[in-house]
Amino acid sequence: MADYKPNEMMTIAAARGLKNDDVCFVGIGQPSAACNVARLTHAPDITLIYESGTLATKPNVLPLSIGDGELCETALTTVSVPEMFRYWLQGGRIKVGFLGGAQIDKYANLNTTVVGPYDKPKVRLPGGGGAPEIATSCGEIFIIMAQGKRGFVDKLDFVTSIGHVTGGDSRQKLGVKTKGPTRLITDLALFEPDPETKEMIVTSMHPGVTREQIQENTGWQVRFAAKVAETQPPTQQELEVLRELYARTARAHAEAA
Repeated sequence: MADYKPNEMMTIAAARGLKNDDVCFVGIGQPSAACNVARLTHAPDITLIYESGTLATKPNVLPLSIGDGELCETALTTVSVPEMFRYWLQGGRIKVGFLGGAQIDKYANLNTTVVGPYDKPKVRLPGGGGAPEIATSCGEIFIIMAQGKRGFVDKLDFVTSIGHVTGGDSRQKLGVKTKGPTRLITDLALFEPDPETKEMIVTSMHPGVTREQIQENTGWQVRFAAKVAETQPPTQQELEVLRELYARTARAHAEAA
């Protein structure tokens, strides 16, 4: 078995959830890493779309932001941001939205706005950007986040992007017809929504992780599926692809500095 870090397990587990025929709206950071690992391994024909309007982009290195020239240079085409949102995203043409966040609750609602009170926050975060629209307009949502009590909270300081709102059919009652979060990938486990309550429950634990560890790093009482699987560890090929992607990115950014 190859040696790997928890963060690598998280990224690779997230990448495995994507399919070759997916059309995926990609967030910057961990979502971008996971989507590009998928493209470079088992899903070479996946269509990656970034918020800046780049369609079917195939970056050689990970972009620093949605405005990184690497995305436009390697895209099939680039459209305007209004077209991206009105026609592609809100038109229901994107299957998977891949997001991260600073805080998440048990119904997979996300906060990327502030930590602490809105008027006097401890930390002011980058904000929603396109995430609120992605969360409601993509067919389904994958979320990737490192797990810890600072981020996995019982109550969000601010709801930037809705997940399953307050559970049950509360998302549908708001008039949102898409599935919402179907998968939450962390450095400890995989979560999926309970079919009825829509609370995110553990369905797979990464190798060597215990239920106690998962609970210790979560701000709510964690529920586990009746049958919890063990996540397959990364293969040597997956690790090599991920590490080389990060190495190329580091070299490219060092040369540009």
